Amino acid sequence: MPVPYQEIRAVHDDETITVYQAYSPAIAVPAVAAQRFVPPFKRDRMTWVKPSFLWMMYRSGWAMKEGQEHVLAVRLRRAGFDAAVAGACLSHYSPAVHASRADWSRRLRISPVRVQWDPERSLQLQPLGHRSLQLGLSGDAVHRYVDDWTVSISDVTPLAHEIHALVRARSLDEAQALLPAERPYQPVTIT
Repeated sequence: MPVPYQEIRAVHDDETITVYQAYSPAIAVPAVAAQRFVPPFKRDRMTWVKPSFLWMMYRSGWAMKEGQEHVLAVRLRRAGFDAAVAGACLSHYSPAVHASRADWSRRLRISPVRVQWDPERSLQLQPLGHRSLQLGLSGDAVHRYVDDWTVSISDVTPLAHEIHALVRARSLDEAQALLPAERPYQPVTIT
């Protein structure tokens, strides 16, 4: 069965969905210890979460880029994630979605949540033909993310490095077997 062009794929259960972020040790280590984001994490800037593990590997260079040496798996309450998606605005103007550029611009100014669809990645981090969600949180959405939606935070950097070593060794079946079990995710419609 073909993969839809745009689809949220994530690790999830009845109550939670897992998203990924990459940070420096200064942010990641205290976050894991506190099980929530604490200073020096900054609530006053946009923070991007990604349900796709491989997209996070692409973005962080397998947790080796400066300032992204730790990949965190953040389990969120589905209700919070779903509310964020329901109130989100596309990060770019699309005539197929928006009545006008002015309409999109108005919506962008008032929405604390952005949606961006980027090419999903293979184990070799090459772009695939379908898109994965990135969700940008700002303003009140960041506060809710930190204070209300986050259930747990774990550091999955060792897993990232293990999978990367297998990819470099061309042991792709073994690497694939270690990937988090992401499956299609359908947010609950919020009215």
